[in-house]
Amino acid sequence: MIALERLVEALEGAVALFGRLAALTCIVLVLVVAGNVLARYFFSAGAIWLQELEWHLISPIALFGMSYALLAGEQVRVDVLYERFPAWMKRAVEVLTGLLLALFATWMVKLSIPFVAQSWRLGEGSPNPGGLPFRFALKSLIPLGFALLAAQGLCHALRHAVLTRPQGPTKR
Repeated sequence: MIALERLVEALEGAVALFGRLAALTCIVLVLVVAGNVLARYFFSAGAIWLQELEWHLISPIALFGMSYALLAGEQVRVDVLYERFPAWMKRAVEVLTGLLLALFATWMVKLSIPFVAQSWRLGEGSPNPGGLPFRFALKSLIPLGFALLAAQGLCHALRHAVLTRPQGPTKR
């Protein structure tokens, strides 16, 4: 049981690290958008790469943020129903949804790997002149983000099924 607890803590630590990375990326995104707006409206200047950088920054926010949201207990839940469930049913719902989420995320990793591999083989970049050249690297975040979600889904299920502390390290 102690080994399982340590494994869950290690996986949740990785999710928390990527969650902090997503939070920092939000700050960078705000600065990029503000700079882009200032450049366009005050200096009548703009760059394709700067516009593309905006959505390149949104990708890790979404892909890393989804597992962090589950870790922090901020996932979407129909509380109107859930609040009325007895404790054993709440626990069963948490375990089942954690396992289903882990299965779904694992499936997404499997589906995304050929897509990412093709992008790497092609050395895919922006189709726009002056755009960012490393789109293949950005696409690599897809299986990584879903792998983190699968790990956190499994941790969520384990915490509610067999471990004593049901919430991750961010909700102490």
